[in-house]
Amino acid sequence: MGINVMVSDDVHLSRFALTALLEQSDEVHVVGSSDTSVDALELAELHRPDVVIVSFEGADDGVMAVAEKVAALPGCRSLLLATAFTRSVVRQAFTGGVNGMVRRSAPPRRFFDAIHRVHQGERVFDAELTVAALGNENCPLTLRELSVLEYVARGDAVVEIAARLHLSEGTVRNYLSSVVAKLGARNRIDALRIARASYWI
Repeated sequence: MGINVMVSDDVHLSRFALTALLEQSDEVHVVGSSDTSVDALELAELHRPDVVIVSFEGADDGVMAVAEKVAALPGCRSLLLATAFTRSVVRQAFTGGVNGMVRRSAPPRRFFDAIHRVHQGERVFDAELTVAALGNENCPLTLRELSVLEYVARGDAVVEIAARLHLSEGTVRNYLSSVVAKLGARNRIDALRIARASYWI
């Protein structure tokens, strides 16, 4: 019996390429696709596919929320697909009930294996990253603060972080001030050092 899969990806070429890859398998049937996570949730509620593959980039809380809601639907499971996963994202997905996470760099064999395992009821997470993410429960920072700090770690300026997270520059500065205060750091660079040393990012 095949696995009915739905794909959600807001990048058209990526969505078509992913669909084409999935259709090469005799055991996986693509029953729909969407270019927004909101549409993905509506289609999942309507058609109840076995697995919904949700492309996730950055720290879009809306996409994560949809993946969590899909995982809560009877008979549906959600699998996040992204270029990279930060510890805070893994922590949120794991505690939020998302069924699995796969990196885009994974070979097709591992990707299909993840789909099968998720369909069978397993939760598929990278063991090392999951242990690191869930082992930091004493982190005083919120998920949003961690997201902002992670972009700082990538070298992004305040204006770039604001654009990525759809926030005002003033709000980003407020988050950074809060991070510095909570960690007792001298400045944002020192806060970044503390967070890295504690494996929070």
